[in-house]
Amino acid sequence: MASGRNGFPRGPNLRNSSSFKSKLPPSSTVRRSIPGALGAVSGRVRVAVRLRPQNAEELEADADFADCVELQPELKRLKLRKNNWDSDTYEFDEVLTEYASQKRVYEVVAKPVVESVLEGYNGTVMAYGQTGTGKTYTLGRLGDEDTSARGIMVRSLEDIFSNISQETDTVTVSYLQLYMETIQDLLNPANDNISIVEDQKTGDVSLPGATVVEIRDQQSFVELLRIGEAHRFAANTKLNTESSRSHAILMVQVRRSVLGRENDFTSEHDVSSNGVNNFKPPIIRKGKLVVVDLAGSERIHKSGSEGHMLEEAKSINLSLSALGKCINALAENSAHVPVRDSKLTRLLKDSFGGTSRTSLVITIGPSPRHRAETASTILFGQRAMKVENMLKIKEEFDYKSLSKRLEIQIEKLTAENERLQKACEDEVERIKLEAQKQISEAERDCAEALKEEKMKCQMDYMESIKQLEEKWMLNQTKHASNGFIGTSHAAEGGMPSGNDEVSELKKLLQNEVQQRKAAELEIKNLKDCLLKSMKPELAGGNADIFNLQKMLEEESQQRKKLEEEVIVLRHQLSQLTLEASQTTSCPDRSRTGNGFVGLDSVSSLRHLQFKDASDGERPSISNLHEKVGLHKILSLLESDDPNVRIHAVKVVANLAAEEANQAKIVEAGGLSSLLMLLRSYEDETIRRIAAGAVANLAMNEFNQELIMAQGGICLLAMTASDAEDPQTLRMVAGAVANLCGNDKLQTRLRSEGGIKALLGMVRSRHPDVLSQVARGIANFAKCESRAATQGTKHGRSLLIEDGALPWIVQNANNEASLIRRHVELALCHLAQHEVNANDLISGGALWELVRISRDCSRDDIRALACRTLTSSPTFVAELRRLRIEV
Repeated sequence: MASGRNGFPRGPNLRNSSSFKSKLPPSSTVRRSIPGALGAVSGRVRVAVRLRPQNAEELEADADFADCVELQPELKRLKLRKNNWDSDTYEFDEVLTEYASQKRVYEVVAKPVVESVLEGYNGTVMAYGQTGTGKTYTLGRLGDEDTSARGIMVRSLEDIFSNISQETDTVTVSYLQLYMETIQDLLNPANDNISIVEDQKTGDVSLPGATVVEIRDQQSFVELLRIGEAHRFAANTKLNTESSRSHAILMVQVRRSVLGRENDFTSEHDVSSNGVNNFKPPIIRKGKLVVVDLAGSERIHKSGSEGHMLEEAKSINLSLSALGKCINALAENSAHVPVRDSKLTRLLKDSFGGTSRTSLVITIGPSPRHRAETASTILFGQRAMKVENMLKIKEEFDYKSLSKRLEIQIEKLTAENERLQKACEDEVERIKLEAQKQISEAERDCAEALKEEKMKCQMDYMESIKQLEEKWMLNQTKHASNGFIGTSHAAEGGMPSGNDEVSELKKLLQNEVQQRKAAELEIKNLKDCLLKSMKPELAGGNADIFNLQKMLEEESQQRKKLEEEVIVLRHQLSQLTLEASQTTSCPDRSRTGNGFVGLDSVSSLRHLQFKDASDGERPSISNLHEKVGLHKILSLLESDDPNVRIHAVKVVANLAAEEANQAKIVEAGGLSSLLMLLRSYEDETIRRIAAGAVANLAMNEFNQELIMAQGGICLLAMTASDAEDPQTLRMVAGAVANLCGNDKLQTRLRSEGGIKALLGMVRSRHPDVLSQVARGIANFAKCESRAATQGTKHGRSLLIEDGALPWIVQNANNEASLIRRHVELALCHLAQHEVNANDLISGGALWELVRISRDCSRDDIRALACRTLTSSPTFVAELRRLRIEV
């Protein structure tokens, strides 16, 4: 069997299944984002690596060299050769050789994502790699000539259309490109500046201005892709004849009705005994598939980009760099993810660290000439594998569909009811007619029988009446008198009985009324007594509370007095301890005679500095030289005792902080002594304090020229290169920053290494040091701008020639307001000189100037930036080309 370039069998002899798809719980156990059930499933970003075959140029140029990449697909490993005997090994979710078919690439990379989209999740498929490594081939190949070469976009829609219902489900498509940080519509080229809208509550990103097309079949989708590809920017470079110059983004929205086919009311026989009671509302699943064909990262010296293509390459690399920063922050669980640094990262916010199931395919080439780009691509994939997404299903009840179906059901039930009612009415009418007929026959028979019975009854009745009349007459005669008397007695006996009952009831009613009134009166009396008893208790309670509050106030006052006394006692104790130590360290002057003058001066300094306030006046350091003598203090700078030198240089630095003492210090030789300390001593404390004293003296213009004349800038630069202490660097940077504000010293300051020393101190990263560096750069740029305005300055800025521009651009939006203000001011001053415009544009400073003109908190700097941008012809032309309005 023939072997391939990496020693593996030729042909697509690979496994049919893959573990690339992350495992999801069964659909019945996944919590869905429907009302009352919010849930999420963790899913890591899945990464596959695909190797591009060698092209004709590589076959010829790299014939004598081994490939820099070795694939082990059965182990899902990749080896990147460092040299002939050493290599690095990386593991991925899937490793695809150069012989892997488009179908296999789709099955292991995109198919799991498409299945998740059909289940209601968001999904992202993205290709990343160097330009010319096959990203567009992998994703966007249409396969017109060879159907087996179809890319992920075409195959994804084929799967989607085969798994949806044309009657209940819908698919919509948007096709966009991100070109030079502007979002353009590939289906409508006139729509070339689409804005991004972010939901403040959910954080979801949408593009309301993009064209949305509903598609019903695969052919119409392929036509849309063909139209979009025709409008996409591409160019011929040394690495690729058709290099994409923009990021292509395909957005597919799938709306599926889950229970639509299960509850179909179109059948005539679906009217069951349960009826509507068992009907459940249909669920709509909304999944979004995003396929991103990133423009290839490239190095300018390899791609040969020039002119406008160079600007395109810069924009591509900036957006890819912003994407890499976001992935690094997510992989390291950083608290801040810089999503807003680029529109690309804002569009992919849900794909990395969001709720989308994301698959990334990184494409690499085998050529050892591009090993650095291949290594960068591999590391990007490794970091992306560490990103965790929380997958959320997008479901909602389709109440509109339910309402329509219920209306149809009601109409059918109404029609059935009308039919049954009509049949019932006909049956009732028939039964009514039969009943009437039977009734008429029965009435006729009854009438005849009744007539006969009536005649018989009349005869019997007449006979009976006669007999009863005879009997009644007899009885009436016998008992007439007895019946009358009995009746009268019964009536008279019944009347008294009724009257007694009524009188008893009246008495009971009166008793009840009296008892109720007595109970009400008793309740009223009890309430009055309760109120009377509560008033003194409340009064007594208020008095107790008042007494407690008074006692608490007295206690707090006593506590404050005791605290004040403790503070006073502690202060006295510290003073006594200080005097005792002072007496021990300074022996009696009478024993030593007139010894070393320096020690007497130090004793005087300490005595004046720590004298107790109760002994009288406490002289300040500002008039210390009048009591001790400035020459004595300066002579102590050369003392052999390091403590004496430190105290002396501290006194000199404090004296130099006041403008009234600066001339006296310089006249007495203090400046030379301080510079001597910077030159001679390696003690960090002495150098820090001496540099601070020089910084104080450098605030005077006359002293600035003396410092330069005595080689002060070289000494400061030497101190800056040796020192590591942030406070020492802050003092040195402050001194250099003061010198940068002198118009006469610009050239000499730069020639003696002042600017280099200032930029070298940014290694400290301490905010105070960076603030002084930014102030020095702002002072230097202001002097250059003033000289250019006066006509005494020509040519590029010395700051730009010394390489200060990258640091200025990097810190133009620094979090520290003081650093940001100085850097913004320096950038505006540099931009005022037209000869610096091209350097500022190529260095990325134009975007910062635009930001300053819009977002700067200071009105004067914002106005200066606007005036600079609108007055420079170079800036105006570039802004017009980029379609940016100021």
